[in-house]
Amino acid sequence: MSDIFETDIDDESENLSALEDSDVRETESENLVFDYPLYHLKLDYSSETIYSRAPDKMQLKSGDFVIVPTRYGKDMARVLGTAKRPLGIKQSDIVMIDRKANEADLKRREELIQKEREAFPIFKEKVANHKLDMKLVETHFLFDEQKALFFFSSDSRVDFRELVKDLVSVFKMRIELRQIGVRDESRITGGLGVCGRPFCCHGVSDKLRPVSIKMAKDQNLSLNSMKISGQCGRLLCCLSYEYDWYNEARKSLPNEGVRLSYDGTDFRITEVNPLTSMVKMLGEDGRLLEVNAKRFYRDGNRWKIN
Repeated sequence: MSDIFETDIDDESENLSALEDSDVRETESENLVFDYPLYHLKLDYSSETIYSRAPDKMQLKSGDFVIVPTRYGKDMARVLGTAKRPLGIKQSDIVMIDRKANEADLKRREELIQKEREAFPIFKEKVANHKLDMKLVETHFLFDEQKALFFFSSDSRVDFRELVKDLVSVFKMRIELRQIGVRDESRITGGLGVCGRPFCCHGVSDKLRPVSIKMAKDQNLSLNSMKISGQCGRLLCCLSYEYDWYNEARKSLPNEGVRLSYDGTDFRITEVNPLTSMVKMLGEDGRLLEVNAKRFYRDGNRWKIN
């Protein structure tokens, strides 16, 4: 257990379930069989990632831009690199890259980014005119289609039908408004977590499994909501991708509460720290010892210590 949590007092009355994602079922990725190389792409405007294959003889490197089909339509994506162990996807999620972006495409990309900046205040003005409770998070014009996406957050459902008509009259193209959740908003806007590093959902991967309170408990973290939740108000993303490591590490470690005999005294294990591989145990004679986990071994169904 980290020292930062040692003096925490858990509030049993806290409704920690409110911090969980709506779907906390454990899901496993398919055992994918794919043709190498498999490229990992990112949509800069939403920080969503895509796994894709490239046409034969197309050579790509990190930082290149490509035109690829997305769930919103054909768009430009940035190549992050090749993926050897894709996370959280199915075979049907892998798409085929259309082509590599050329100089003209990159120039058009800059033009669209400028249009997006100009569209931001227009959208906010129209929302104010219609007196809607909406917070605009991101604006995006699709590269290969006459279509504009507006991502917004709100505490309640919003009837934006009249707003869409107003926006169509201004931009003269298809308009799609998408209401997103707090975790999606953090993924798009980015920021720094309590660890001082960029948000996991923004800088690591957007395909983490849903996060549950069980993951925090299994990692021996304090169940203080201020310690285990991020700026989005949901459980920290890192609990998800660290969870498997903790589970695997604990298989070779005794559990808290295990009793064993050492140095002529009965001891009870009070704390196990997989990160430091140290185990604390309290003896009947009052001694509190901290022992390296490598000294523990199984003898049948019992734990012993060298």
